[in-house]
Amino acid sequence: MVDKEIKGLDSNAYEAIPGEEYQPYIAAEKVMPEFTLTSVILGIIMTVIFGAANAYLGLKVGMTVTASVPAAVVSMGVIRGILKKNSILENNMVQTISSAGESVAAGVIFTIPALIIWGMDPSIFKMFLMALLGGMVGVLFMIPLRKHLIVGEHGKLPYPEGTACAEVLVAGEKGGVGTKTVFAGLGAGALYKILAEAKGFNIWPTSVEWSIPGVKGAAVGMDVLPSLLGVGFIIGPKISALMLSGGIMGWLVLIPIIALLGANSGTVIFPAEVPISQLGFWGIWDNYIRYIGAGAVALGGVISLIKALPTIWSSFKAALSGLAEDINIEKKRTTEDLSIKSVLLIAVAIIILIAIMPQIPVGIWGAIFVLIFGFFFVTVSSRIVGIVGSSSNPASGMTIATLLFTTALFKALGWSGETGMVAALSVGAIVCIAIAVAGDTSQDLKTGFLVGATPKKQQIGEMLGVLISALAIGYVLLLLHGAYTIGSKELAAPQATLMSMVVEGVMKGTLPWSLIFVGAFTALIVELFGIGSLPFAVGLYLPIHLTTPIMVGGIIRGILDRQKDKNKAAFAQKRERGVLYASGLIAGDAVMGVILAIFAYAEISFGFKTTALGPIWGLIFFALVVITLIYNSILSKNNSLEDNTNLSV
Repeated sequence: MVDKEIKGLDSNAYEAIPGEEYQPYIAAEKVMPEFTLTSVILGIIMTVIFGAANAYLGLKVGMTVTASVPAAVVSMGVIRGILKKNSILENNMVQTISSAGESVAAGVIFTIPALIIWGMDPSIFKMFLMALLGGMVGVLFMIPLRKHLIVGEHGKLPYPEGTACAEVLVAGEKGGVGTKTVFAGLGAGALYKILAEAKGFNIWPTSVEWSIPGVKGAAVGMDVLPSLLGVGFIIGPKISALMLSGGIMGWLVLIPIIALLGANSGTVIFPAEVPISQLGFWGIWDNYIRYIGAGAVALGGVISLIKALPTIWSSFKAALSGLAEDINIEKKRTTEDLSIKSVLLIAVAIIILIAIMPQIPVGIWGAIFVLIFGFFFVTVSSRIVGIVGSSSNPASGMTIATLLFTTALFKALGWSGETGMVAALSVGAIVCIAIAVAGDTSQDLKTGFLVGATPKKQQIGEMLGVLISALAIGYVLLLLHGAYTIGSKELAAPQATLMSMVVEGVMKGTLPWSLIFVGAFTALIVELFGIGSLPFAVGLYLPIHLTTPIMVGGIIRGILDRQKDKNKAAFAQKRERGVLYASGLIAGDAVMGVILAIFAYAEISFGFKTTALGPIWGLIFFALVVITLIYNSILSKNNSLEDNTNLSV
């Protein structure tokens, strides 16, 4: 039975004790509703919503946010607040199913849009197959690792997001949920989006920029969007500042230098098709800075992978030794996994499908590559997120490594041109999706381990979430492409663009390598100063318009963080409320972006043909959203989270 006086998880949730000795919040002997019709329906709805929202956000800025905590909060609001049911395991199942949508979306938008960027037209069924098979590989390959990584390494691998989500669920079980905060942010983000977005009412602009007088080519700008503000608050001041520094390097250093050197020249310099003198700052960014940024991101990803190699090797070796060992755990509800026989049969079926399905033109060699890279990087991802969290998982570096090896191997096997590019990208996409889903599955299973869920039911829930999100993601991508154009300034798809450059560059040898090297060594210089180069490189690759509002959110978080030593309890509450409100801003902005894309796809228009108010109004309304974030974080009262969450991030 659950001790109703317990506040939060048992202290052993954070101690390095043998996993089989840990007593979960819900005892193994207690049976309560878990995989129910309510949890399945709510989970399906939310996996589509969070998957679509993260697809939009990822295509916009090249990053996604975890859905577990907001999904858990909303689930508690519905199940406990509206349906008046009291089941922590149902809430856990909802967030398990829901978070699969976010992870599938992350893997998909990092890779598959490259096909669209190449001018191809991937079918819904093709995208569904790649998302489904990649997601299933991620879930299935992680299942045999659970006993070793989640149970055997309890206390040694903290799995920060999984533990935070468990804290949220337990706090909600005690009678408090943060739904008001999440929904307040969601409402603010959605309302702002529909009023300001060009495809909405278009009352004020969502992007402002100014040229710097006297400095040719120099410009600053800001996309005044709630989602970017929320991202900045969540990732914090350090990463936000590194991203902005990359943007400053691109827009206030490199673009003015290129503009100055090419001001009086009529020579066309590859890859541009007109002289630099005819290019504005956006033209210089599109033709030159993007490639410099791509080189920086590529090296930053490789460096992050090299730094992680000791952990990767120890993770791989430890996981294999864990498979060889039979961790002696008494068979009970909280230790029941899907049978290894079932896992192997499904995995073999998936590899065969990859080899024979015409929609995935990789053949037997491609299937072998998926098996090798998939198993290796799923093992790495599952362990590494236990140490640094899913947000710091070097998924892009692992995907780049997969693409480099796969493209080179296909080329050596005689695959060339478009055929070889599509094959290499298909392998990379499946592996990338598997990496993302494996990290998410690991966090969810850690949450379940702490609260006392049934692993087998969670694993089925993960696969259901993968199936549903795979069914929806293709439609979402095509909707967004029809409304905003993937690869354009509105929807840059930075990660997918980078992956397309890697594949095309290796296969065709058409990359402007000089620019790539400039970017790579720019990132190396940053790294030599002892600074993590990947956030800087991402900022260099993205327009400064995206990194400036992220920095605003980071500044707010930085001001809040300065209160940490004054009153740790009050700081924790303010941080929790701020994170939940920021998550709501992101979700509201992104979900409304998808809804507006549906309207645009259906050719339904409303609002003004031209922006009704000038740029200054964009800053004013954005400032109002900034004030609401400050109110819900820095200025929130100490007792305002009495009925909210107990998040540990």
